[in-house]
Amino acid sequence: MTEATGSSAAPHIDALSEYSVRVTRDAGGWQVRIVDARGAVAWTRYCAGEAEARTFASTVQQHVYWLSPAKFKQYYRLSDPKMKG
Repeated sequence: MTEATGSSAAPHIDALSEYSVRVTRDAGGWQVRIVDARGAVAWTRYCAGEAEARTFASTVQQHVYWLSPAKFKQYYRLSDPKMKG
């Protein structure tokens, strides 16, 4: 976690995954974010506190590793830019 922004990235990002998980804290509170390969936030969940945010981020990170990219996108309802017309 960095002191200035209160954010941290997962320690290891699977090279095959398009997404990473970040925990952030700002004026609005704690958030878990799924970030795409370009660095854009694809999904956000607000949490009641640091413990909830870190616990939930751990679960999402496991899903990054365990689920296929298609299943991960479906589970978190992430839009696929290739499918947009």
